[in-house]
Amino acid sequence: MKTRMKKRAGKSFLGRMAMNSTLRAVTAMERCPALILEARVRKLPAPSPLKLSSQGFDVIAEVKRRSPSAGTLARRALRITDQGRNYARGGATALSVLTEPEAFDGELSHLQEVASAVAPVPAMRKDFLVSPYQVLEARAAGASGVLLIAAMLNDARLQDMLRYTHRLGLFALVEIFDAADLERTVSAIHAAGPALVDGRCRSLIGVNCRDLRSLKVDFGRFAGLAPRLPADIPRVAESGVESASQAARVAGLGYGVALVGTALMRAPDPAAFVAELLRAGRASAFEARAR
Repeated sequence: MKTRMKKRAGKSFLGRMAMNSTLRAVTAMERCPALILEARVRKLPAPSPLKLSSQGFDVIAEVKRRSPSAGTLARRALRITDQGRNYARGGATALSVLTEPEAFDGELSHLQEVASAVAPVPAMRKDFLVSPYQVLEARAAGASGVLLIAAMLNDARLQDMLRYTHRLGLFALVEIFDAADLERTVSAIHAAGPALVDGRCRSLIGVNCRDLRSLKVDFGRFAGLAPRLPADIPRVAESGVESASQAARVAGLGYGVALVGTALMRAPDPAAFVAELLRAGRASAFEARAR
């Protein structure tokens, strides 16, 4: 399994991101050792819990200045805190904030700014995390959750990262691309404990329908993997949802959350678009339950 994971991450976008992330982590640890960050974290209020709606569908709204597939999404004059507040006003259950600098123009400071602006709505660090130190960084910056990409982490590291995430009181969205990722991820999540505890979401599985080699979207991946997803772990549709009709489609397939970034960054009225996605998804989820 480890060999397969390394081959997939190899000479690819994901492999380049992993290498850059490793270098960033080493530099950050030299600049600010973990003991200092841990001291900062102990002074922070508890992370905001991630609680999913009983209406069967939620939106995690993403703040990012650019993406490799779509190019620049936000002019420098855009206040990312305003974007975050608009998402929260529209009803987003959580915000995802890109902190990767090379391909997404992200910074850890963006996470800190947005998390502070939208509290108590939880904010999640979206990056190509390879070290528990980076989870600690996220917590110190005010995050309530982190993204973990299964294809970048071997089995032992994935389990370690999940346990450390939960120990810090954060939720983890574990991203998968195929059935092999799914099998490994389900095992790791179950080993780390229940995904839901007293209404609080600790772990989610996210299906990313974007091919990170070609950067093209394969919307059919949502339908292909849906029957394999376990009922006890909330499922997230990542990438590809750009309209209310697509939100309804993934909700009808059993996805309780959609993570939406590019379409929201381009929307003239982000708050209204979040609300529109929620209405469509929740109506579809209601119909699916009634069948």
